[in-house]
Amino acid sequence: MKKQNKTIAAVIIEPIVQGAAGMLMQPPGFLKKVRKLCAKYDCLMIADEVATGFGRTGKMFACEHEDVSPDIMTVAKSITGGYLSLAATLTTDEIYNAFCDDYNAQKTFFHGHTYTGNPLACAVAIENLKLYKKERILEKLQPKIKFLENGLKKFEVLKSVCDIRQKGFMVGIELGPYDWKEKIGVKVCMKAREKGVILRPLGNVIVLMPPLAISKKELRQLLGVTYWAIASALHSL
Repeated sequence: MKKQNKTIAAVIIEPIVQGAAGMLMQPPGFLKKVRKLCAKYDCLMIADEVATGFGRTGKMFACEHEDVSPDIMTVAKSITGGYLSLAATLTTDEIYNAFCDDYNAQKTFFHGHTYTGNPLACAVAIENLKLYKKERILEKLQPKIKFLENGLKKFEVLKSVCDIRQKGFMVGIELGPYDWKEKIGVKVCMKAREKGVILRPLGNVIVLMPPLAISKKELRQLLGVTYWAIASALHSL
């Protein structure tokens, strides 16, 4: 960035956890240093909190783990609890005001989407956000995060498991070493369906992203079936 900052408009980052990359965890302090570099070289920081936002990492937004405030934040998914599709882009006043002026100034950001501001989706989002406060969702989530963390420890004995990564309710169980062509992740997830549990693989990484309202009993079932599916599909006991 020191050499190329004059040609870099912004840095886009999934804070704390890179979800689609296979639940890769950033080292402590990494996000904060990215924020400092962006500020130093007058480069916008864009935080993609589509997957990490609304409690998924244990805090309302992942940026809060390192007390970082981005210039732009994108959110979606859990903003409606998954009941309807909705996304939002949040910006600082400085960026917002750059596009806010008299019509004759032609500063308006004219880009938009057909269903932008869909009233039904927005109404669902408002009610969903009220539940966070009413049901104390983030507060109740903390012991379940610890329960999940403890439950994942037993996966370490499985020979096919090479790494376990977790932040809040975002978990990646990496299997290997296997060639991606073997579809190991797919085989494990198909095995789990035999027990009524639907999982998603990212290559050789088994992803666990349970709903925040899941009970400990259901978490125990999720962990048990996942363990069984890995052991059964890969004969790794």
